[in-house]
Amino acid sequence: MTDLVSYSSSIGRLEIHVSFKIKYCHRIFDSTEIKNRCKSIFEEVASTYKIFLKELGFDRDHIHMVVMLNPSMSVSSMAKLFKGTSGYKLLKEFPELKRKFFWGSGLWSPVIYFDSVGQSPELISNYVRNQGQYSG
Repeated sequence: MTDLVSYSSSIGRLEIHVSFKIKYCHRIFDSTEIKNRCKSIFEEVASTYKIFLKELGFDRDHIHMVVMLNPSMSVSSMAKLFKGTSGYKLLKEFPELKRKFFWGSGLWSPVIYFDSVGQSPELISNYVRNQGQYSG
């Protein structure tokens, strides 16, 4: 079992598997440059807001991550930080994305997938780590 974390007035582990999908299922992460920039933005957001980003995995049109949240942060506020910051920066830094795929709308689908990783977080971490690696 993963170690518990001490906070100012609590102790525990709030570790979740989260996934965000690109609006209209466009495969923007086929671009290594866009994928790498999105990764660095997510790492910046995590550092700024004290979210522990354990794993981050990309598939062609979505991302998966395993994060540990402070108990005072909600899943929706965490998603808003990641999606809002990355969507704004990616569309600004890669204007061809907006022109070609998004026509003035946002980058991310409004849907958020999330689930607790439970008592066996390594299984979920392996799944996230291996996104986009196809066998066959």
